[in-house]
Amino acid sequence: MILPENKDNLNFLTKQEGKFVFFFTAAWCPDCTFIKPKMPEIEAENPEFEFIEVDRDEYMDLAQDWDIFGIPSFVVLENGQEIGRLVNKARKTKEEVNNFLASFK
Repeated sequence: MILPENKDNLNFLTKQEGKFVFFFTAAWCPDCTFIKPKMPEIEAENPEFEFIEVDRDEYMDLAQDWDIFGIPSFVVLENGQEIGRLVNKARKTKEEVNNFLASFK
């Protein structure tokens, strides 16, 4: 999982070629702490994606620009273009995230 170093680095990552999953989270979010321990398994089961963890509070401008108002949320970009999102404030399971990502393989 890639952790952006700063806003410029995060903006750079949003424009790269390849498939990226932006995982919006926050330390205080109980539903985020529910899925976070499963993220290494999700990453291992979806090697065609690069995963980027975005602290929603630290990068609130991006979250607002992308209409990320519920967390945890997942946004998939391919070659800098959004191709899918799982954005809401509901608790997400490993199976739900994997099923969501399967449609972009």
